[in-house]
Amino acid sequence: MHPMLNTAIKAARKAGNLINKAILDPTKIQIMRKEKNDFVTNVDKECEKEIIDILSKAYPKHTIVAEESDGGVALETKFEHLKGYTWLIDPIDGTTNFIHDFPFYSISIGLLHNGKVHQGVVYDPHRDELFCASEGRGAYLNNKRIRVSSHEVLKYSLLVTGFPTRNKEMYDFYSKNVKALLEAEVTFRRTGSAALDLCYVAAGRSDGFFEKGLKAWDIAAGSLMVKEAGGFVGDFKSNQEYLDSGEIVASNAKLFPAILRVLASGKL
Repeated sequence: MHPMLNTAIKAARKAGNLINKAILDPTKIQIMRKEKNDFVTNVDKECEKEIIDILSKAYPKHTIVAEESDGGVALETKFEHLKGYTWLIDPIDGTTNFIHDFPFYSISIGLLHNGKVHQGVVYDPHRDELFCASEGRGAYLNNKRIRVSSHEVLKYSLLVTGFPTRNKEMYDFYSKNVKALLEAEVTFRRTGSAALDLCYVAAGRSDGFFEKGLKAWDIAAGSLMVKEAGGFVGDFKSNQEYLDSGEIVASNAKLFPAILRVLASGKL
């Protein structure tokens, strides 16, 4: 296993322990509102600090971008143009779920090398499920190799997405495209953790995922998981700029172009 991946796993598990401990005494969870339908807790911040401490001690020359520390900081260049190593951290992807003790949230840690996702870890502390991937070395769930699904047609497929709760400008996009996919007899799930959604695609638990309005730390690690599990990942134009655009589609080779066609036209 790559040493940088090992370090990320150590950090994710340490954060997971903090989360599981907090769940045992919800009265100690402090909730703060960042913006409409966007929350952060003291546990998010504690987990992020722990992850940053571990990564920065191991790799002091690496750049670290984390949601609660750098969420408002704009990088001077696009992610694809970054040089060297850059860590992207989401200490709790699915904070609203965590606040409600809805057991679908995760820790996401991705490492970019020269703008390309090189290592990825997504940890579900509730189920003790650790997803990890290294570029060119496959994707794994608790040390077992995973693969995307083999479903070949949209009909009867299971897709996951995220519905807009903050930006009304996205309502039309979702209403149009979800309607078209429902007409194709697609089944939908909306879970609340994009990082885990991508891992579920990688593990074949769902057939595809699409969403817009995301941040790079939500999807960096999970996108590598899908690719290393034999799947396809791109933005809504089938390009590789999803870390910057926040638009992402992930699926197997057969369904990926079909989902893109619907998103481009709003029709089957």
